[in-house]
Amino acid sequence: MEKFSSRITTILPKSIKELALKDVAKLYLLQEVTGCAVHLLLQECAENFFQGDIQQSLAKSEELLSYSWEKLNTGHWKDVDIAWRHVYTYGSLLKVMSICAQCDSGDNTEDAFQTKFKKALEACDMGLLMGAPVLDNILSRFARAIQTVYQPLLPEHCRSKTQEPFVKPSLPSCPVLTISKEHEIPRVSCPSLFHFQSQYMQTKTPVIIQGAMDHWPALGAKKWSLDYLHHVAGTRTVPIELGAKYTDESWSQSLMTISDFISTYIEGKKTSQGKGQVGYLAQHQLFYQIPELRDDICIPDYCCLHDNKEDAEREHNPSSQFNQDRDSDCDDVDSNVDINAWFGPAGTVSPLHTDPKHNCLAQVVGEKFIRLYSEEMTPCLYPHGDRLLHNTSQVDVENPDLSCFPLFSSADYQEAILKAGEMLYIPPRCWHYVRSLTTSFSVSFWWV
Repeated sequence: MEKFSSRITTILPKSIKELALKDVAKLYLLQEVTGCAVHLLLQECAENFFQGDIQQSLAKSEELLSYSWEKLNTGHWKDVDIAWRHVYTYGSLLKVMSICAQCDSGDNTEDAFQTKFKKALEACDMGLLMGAPVLDNILSRFARAIQTVYQPLLPEHCRSKTQEPFVKPSLPSCPVLTISKEHEIPRVSCPSLFHFQSQYMQTKTPVIIQGAMDHWPALGAKKWSLDYLHHVAGTRTVPIELGAKYTDESWSQSLMTISDFISTYIEGKKTSQGKGQVGYLAQHQLFYQIPELRDDICIPDYCCLHDNKEDAEREHNPSSQFNQDRDSDCDDVDSNVDINAWFGPAGTVSPLHTDPKHNCLAQVVGEKFIRLYSEEMTPCLYPHGDRLLHNTSQVDVENPDLSCFPLFSSADYQEAILKAGEMLYIPPRCWHYVRSLTTSFSVSFWWV
């Protein structure tokens, strides 16, 4: 086999200096955060690698990961100092580098190569999930390079070079739901930026936008299907929510590959695992982790808008500088928009909750039932008193207990069935309930 290092020459750091450990130590790895011993272990791990002592480098990278894992899983995630996330990322990076170096030394069989590539890819994903970006998100680039040579045991129709990988999967039939005209969320076709800003953003009015996703590769040349996701991202490790909804006591999370998730919880092929349980890849930054899928979608132009009146008036004036300024803002919009994936079978539920940001929910595959309540309806929605669930209602929207929550029956609402190719604008602090009617893949874009 061609040396693996020759495939990643432009990615692999050539020296300790290129790892920029001194810069990181100065900014983040302060002794009062991680301690001198951790920083020394990181330095030794890197030195071992560049001195050719791969076994020692691999062993010390595992020590770094084990110790920082404990720190990352102590207390609330938001309270963990970012220094520990950087330690975990560097531990993952050095582990990947060591595994890949083993591929270029010794007498490796084809099976041995594949085993090492699998371990390296898993290490990349764990670093991307638990760490913080370093060196221009090097782990994501490493993962992409590894996938070019890693040939996992995928379903035969996904591995075949002659088989069309974009075959649409068979989806469960959608239950019949009647949406009354009185409560239906309005639909519009590609409103102008000014119209969207003045009529919907500023007035906090939900709307379903049609036609704004027609140019997405995920809906065209690279049409997303179960086969396609197996083919492009099946080997990647992701967090899966287990349980009907996150408010259930039995709710939990598990790490697995996308192929295992599809086989177990969507296709139902592995009956020994996940039997009778709902699995959901929910609110995950999948596109940061897997750029191959990021290439299949586009951030809506509406995400570069803000809801202040001055900007809207300037945009509406063709002679103003606004359009040029907006175009400049849109160039940087990728870094200002949180993009999350929502992928699961029919029956997945997001309980009635509210978020602080503007949200464009783009439906790529399947259909979802959506129920919305304005911020003014909050007293009728009975939010949880718990700090972690203060943005979530205690009411089961489709089966409310009106003896416990009597005001809920008087709450005004809007609803719709969001179909593939449609995008729903949800204003900040607008309460929303979501249930998948079929196998579904949605993408949310949050911005301020």
